[in-house]
Amino acid sequence: MSTSTPEGSRSPDDYCTPDALLHSAPSRDVTPEDLVMAAGRDVTPANLDWARRKLETEGQAAVEKLLP
Repeated sequence: MSTSTPEGSRSPDDYCTPDALLHSAPSRDVTPEDLVMAAGRDVTPANLDWARRKLETEGQAAVEKLLP
């Protein structure tokens, strides 16, 4: 008896986020879009403005505060 779920019966929520969308890395600057996505927010103009302000005032620490 197999415990795997057939592809056709999976819900869209069962899939992992592709690596191409998880592109924040410590070796480069974090963009406002990176910060919005890391915070679990939708990428909207208002959230991008929030992230720009946060990065201007806190720098890299803005991202580090989101980490567990």
